[in-house]
Parts: sequence; C-alpha cells; structure tokens
Amino acid sequence: MKLTLYQIDAFAENLFSGNPAAVCVLDTWLDDSTMQLIAMENNLAETAFLVKTDNRYEIRWFTPEIEVDLCGHATLASAYVLFRFFESDASRLEFYSPRSGTLKIEKGNDGYLTMDFPRDETSLINEVEAINKAIGAVPVKTIKGKTDYLLIYSSQKEIERISPNFHLLDQLDCRGVIVSAPGDEVDFVSRFFAPQCGIPEDPVTGSAHTTLTPYWSEILGKNKMTAKQLSPRGGNLLCENHGERVKISGKAVQYLIGEIEL
Repeated sequence: MKLTLYQIDAFAENLFSGNPAAVCVLDTWLDDSTMQLIAMENNLAETAFLVKTDNRYEIRWFTPEIEVDLCGHATLASAYVLFRFFESDASRLEFYSPRSGTLKIEKGNDGYLTMDFPRDETSLINEVEAINKAIGAVPVKTIKGKTDYLLIYSSQKEIERISPNFHLLDQLDCRGVIVSAPGDEVDFVSRFFAPQCGIPEDPVTGSAHTTLTPYWSEILGKNKMTAKQLSPRGGNLLCENHGERVKISGKAVQYLIGEIEL
C-alpha cells in the first residue's frame, strides 16, 4: 500500500518557519497502531489523518507518542492540502473530530485560512509549585484549562528568557504548559511546552490559542487580536473571540509531497 504524505509549514508565510505538520488523506481509516507508527516515523509535532465522509472530513491528530484531542496547526495544514489538491473550488471546509466535535475552516482571498474552534474551559487557580519550578519563573496568574496550564507574565522579555526544566515538565499531569504575556509589537505573545507528548517546545500551537484568545480578549477589552508564538521558528496568528467559539487565522506553505510504503 502506498500513501501520499504532505508536509506543510503552518502559521508561516515562508518556508522553514511556523510549525511543520504532516497530512495523510485516506480512503478508509488505518488501524490506530499504524497511524501512531507513521507519526513516530515522521517525528514532527503532529501528523493529521483524514477520511472524507459525506460532505465533511473526519480528522485525527497524532504526536510521535500519543493521539491528541485537538491540534490547530495540523488542522490548518490539512485545510491547506484539501483546498489546494482536493477541494479547489471550495471556500469552506468542515472537519469532525471524535474528540473535539465540529471544526470549520474558511479560505480568505488574502491567503489566510481561518479555523473556527471551541474555546477552552478554564479556571483561575492558585500557583502550582511544581509547575513554577519546572518553568523556572513565577507567574502573575495560573490558569487551568482542559488539558493545559496557562501561566501569565508581565512582559514579552520574561517569556523570551524562560528556559524550562524539561525533565520536571515531563512529570506534570497535563498535556502541556502555555506561558504568555502582552507583546511588544502584537497584542500578546506565548510559548508552549509539551514534553509529555514528545514535543519539548512546539513552534506554533493553534490549540493553545483556544485558551489564550478568550483570556486576552477579556484583559485587553477587544475581540480581534494579533499574536505571536516566540519559538525559534516563530509564527504569527490572528485571533478572534466569539464567546463559546474562537477563530484562529494563519497562512501555510507547502514543503514536500512524498509517498509512504506500507
């Protein structure tokens, strides 16, 4: 069996920036163990698998180690592949995730792809000493989401200086830790660490912005915001708060098309 594999840089306007994701569009589902092995072999933060059912695509996401509930950048990469190679006349796509429900994507005339995702469920909590020790910096606020923690700091410089202890982070009971602060040139900046999923630092994390967007919308008093993830590769996002939903926009660039032989 041969499968076509696309590798796309998501939340990027140029190659070698943003977050690379692999995309496999399937006729029928492979077994879970095979998809996990493909993701491990790709050794990218995420590999997305899609199967078309009626007028929408079912989607699942795998890191090199586990299947995850939601992945923004691999969804953006998947939409890029579908719009370019499978649904060239379409301006909207609908995905369905067994873990996250319906996800909608729109293609703009400006090259941006806009994802419509459910907002994260969050609560303000007391400081968690184990997280502070792992990150190496005490936050102003600690917020718990469905799968991640969000730590708020006062300045972009603090976010840039964070150098976490990945061994300690790997022992936390969560998918990952988001750190964020007001940006110098954008509304807010962030970084995302998830060694538990095999991703020490993710280049650009769309799903983290389902947590970040509602928070910063309330703090800044605005619904439309610009954001930047301060990883070495970096990535830019446009974020909109719509109550129970958030819209996250970015561009994507094709890196390669290859074949997997099974």
